[in-house]
Amino acid sequence: MRNEGVGSWPARRARKTPRRTALIHHDTTVTYAELYERTTRLAHALRARGVRRGDRIAYLGPNHPSFLETLFAAATIGAVFVPLNTRLAGPEIAYQLADAGATVLVHGPSHRELVEAVAGGVGVRTYVEVGAAYEDALAGASAEPIDEPVTADDTCIIMYTSGTTGRPKGAMLTHANLTWNAFNVLVDHDLIADERALVSAPLFHTAGLNMLTLPVLLKGGTCVLVEAFGAGTTLDLIERHRITFMFGVPTMFDQVARHPRWDGADLSSLRILTCGGSPVPTPLIARYQERGLTFLQGYGMTETAPGALFLDAEHAVSKAGSAGVPHFFTDVRVVRPDLTPVDVGETGEIVVHGPHVMPGYWGLPEATAAAFSDGWFRTGDAARIDEDAYVYVVDRIKDMIISGGENIYPAEIEDLLLGHPDIAECAVVGVPDDTWGEVPRAVVVPRAGVRLDPDEVLASLAGRLAKYKIPKSVVLVDGLPRTASGKLLKSQLRKTT
Repeated sequence: MRNEGVGSWPARRARKTPRRTALIHHDTTVTYAELYERTTRLAHALRARGVRRGDRIAYLGPNHPSFLETLFAAATIGAVFVPLNTRLAGPEIAYQLADAGATVLVHGPSHRELVEAVAGGVGVRTYVEVGAAYEDALAGASAEPIDEPVTADDTCIIMYTSGTTGRPKGAMLTHANLTWNAFNVLVDHDLIADERALVSAPLFHTAGLNMLTLPVLLKGGTCVLVEAFGAGTTLDLIERHRITFMFGVPTMFDQVARHPRWDGADLSSLRILTCGGSPVPTPLIARYQERGLTFLQGYGMTETAPGALFLDAEHAVSKAGSAGVPHFFTDVRVVRPDLTPVDVGETGEIVVHGPHVMPGYWGLPEATAAAFSDGWFRTGDAARIDEDAYVYVVDRIKDMIISGGENIYPAEIEDLLLGHPDIAECAVVGVPDDTWGEVPRAVVVPRAGVRLDPDEVLASLAGRLAKYKIPKSVVLVDGLPRTASGKLLKSQLRKTT
């Protein structure tokens, strides 16, 4: 087998554990042998539709076996998989399809209308809807093995992450990046072959795919795929499938703990709870510890595939608030602007190095060069270290807002707001929210002589941004605070609005 990448995983698993269950989705069960056959058939079907090495294949839809089959099929023939965020609006989807140069789009029936709306102007030649058309394509394709040479350094996925310039950037993740990240999870989470993972976090997010699903499939466990998170459904599935491993953001775990069935639910099968997106509140940690459960927390980003720092169960309480220490095959430093290490308690920037760190951004050599210094990826996040070298993230240099685990970059919203004819200046900041951790707020300076309606401002963004990105409130001000050089003081805005 000349495929050194992720595309070879179904074949390698099928020869070791062909009858073990790989995926469960509602009443559908897929064994590793079936996953290999379906992936191979899809790979042949894609080739028959003109897909070749390096071509981009996009996927838009909720968690479903076809997402993983498309990923593995693309990787089998040396193509590049482009997962799309299902919560994005049409113009955002169109931009990413065009930017990636995707020639094929596999999509769920739930997104048929959106796909029809953007079709024609994005360069996609082939559309395949999951369901009858998808199954017909597989049924009509060969199941003969494909031996396409794929190296570990070939690009496997382009995963879009919003940037401070307002335009999303495609992080190119190689087969090696994904594999080494999976190794980190296997080592630091102590995964076993009997793992049964609940995948309710979206697969288009790096955490749901790379910190949960791919490591479990590499180890030969079972992934239970769920389209959308629900607290009651989560408790049902834990009991029904004897779930051992699940990932979520704090909001998800909080909703589960507040469900009426929480106290009586059978959680005895749970072994690993991982949480990301933002630090887990101390009261929530205590609530789960009362049930004998401890969170494993971490820090990472799409560009690092994504694991960088990890806080294990042993230190969950003693180092509460910390993002932990580097993963096994990862090096992390907190540095000054000249890349010298900070002292204990001093704030600096987190930089990351390791075989799981992306080689760069798709089609953006200047942005790639700016993201690295001396081979270290500059995260743009500020942190300090304690006397035991545990890292505490203290601020976001890039002003990113994390709302319910979703990354929101203010510049993207600000660009649209500045297109409003009655807005002279604006800034978007994160404000605390009991449900989502934080939500965006727009601080707006109306043009002279204009009476601006905040509701109308928000309505102007509908359909142009994902709903979670649209600010939850608008504050009208006479001017924005700036330094003498004209730099916007967002820290002051957060305190005064």
